Amino acid sequence: MKLRKLALATSLVAVGASALMAGNAFAQAKEQFIPVLSYRTGPYAPNGVPWANGYVDYIKLTNARGGINGVKLSFEECETGYDTARSVECYERLKGKGATFVQPLSTGATFALTEKAPNDKISVVTVGYGRSESADGTVFKWNFPLAGTYWVAADSIMQAIAKKEGGFDKLKGKKIALVYHDSPFGKEPIPLLQERAAMHGFTLQMLPVTAPGVEQKATWLQVRQSKPDYVVLWGWGIMNSTAIKEAQATGYAREKMYGVWWAGAEPDVKDVADGAKGYNAVTMQHGAELGSKLVKDVLATVHGKGQGTGPKEEVGQVLYMRGAMSAMLALEGVRSAQERYGKGKVMNGEQVRWGLENLNLTQPKLDALGFAGVMRPVSTSCTDHMGANWARIHTWDGKAWKFTSDW
Repeated sequence: MKLRKLALATSLVAVGASALMAGNAFAQAKEQFIPVLSYRTGPYAPNGVPWANGYVDYIKLTNARGGINGVKLSFEECETGYDTARSVECYERLKGKGATFVQPLSTGATFALTEKAPNDKISVVTVGYGRSESADGTVFKWNFPLAGTYWVAADSIMQAIAKKEGGFDKLKGKKIALVYHDSPFGKEPIPLLQERAAMHGFTLQMLPVTAPGVEQKATWLQVRQSKPDYVVLWGWGIMNSTAIKEAQATGYAREKMYGVWWAGAEPDVKDVADGAKGYNAVTMQHGAELGSKLVKDVLATVHGKGQGTGPKEEVGQVLYMRGAMSAMLALEGVRSAQERYGKGKVMNGEQVRWGLENLNLTQPKLDALGFAGVMRPVSTSCTDHMGANWARIHTWDGKAWKFTSDW
């Protein structure tokens, strides 16, 4: 009799444990999991940290707003150090927790993960970076370089230079130097700039800089000797401020320098201050947006409740806004998926891929999310995985970034 009671009790405990596990699984299934690949350490940390803070704060803001049609978000950060191998390790560790998209914040990692995405059914979202050719959704079905690629950035810079000179025909006989991070990221603009050079008759001088870019004296000696009419800076992290300091030391006019949108934020110029005055950079729709509704909402709802990810002083700065925008675009892909597959439900990878491929972020929708005056509409399709290619130029005035061009 005692053995029967013990067996029954054991059975009931097992049933109870199974029910508890099922309950926990159900609770977890009610949350949409977001992997956060970030780098808060190493030579790229000064730029990686504000992006990550903006990204995470927007996830928190979305939860504070009630989630996505009631579905709350969970997330986990994994430190990559801007290293491709570590980025892949982070991806492999987090993908099994319910990831439906990943934002690697690294072009090298994007190349590596592009091969894995179709089998894992996880979209690779690269807002303003990654593989430029992946805007073609007929070929790269799981890649989404939303709101702008490196080819867009490079061409926007060339348009700005041409406008300053009085037209593309005025570029004939000019010399333009590309000072670039010697990595997949830095090599992205080369095909476009070579094509523009052939079209308009200017000479393209290519000057690679070994990562992370703390030693550039030889590079800027070449700049001083060749005297290019313009320098396009394709850098990231400490490479950017080092380049501007070297330009100052060699007497190269900062007004003739144009950086990619990863070389045009506060960490790139704040240590140089007046020495960077006149330096230009293309910016991916937004700039520093301290007065935007999004910033006000984050300060009130997230930081105001002691839940901010980083210092509130950086909320609204360039890279913080880039991180927030990156999170928003991906999460709106989840919302778009819910419109088709069921509001209030957790979406799987294939469903989110459909959502990202059918984004329709009109201006009223963006305004309601807090991006009024910050972004223009984004609309994707089966063939167009980029959705928008608007950009502006902003210029450092010694104290702040100011827009100096139209869209």
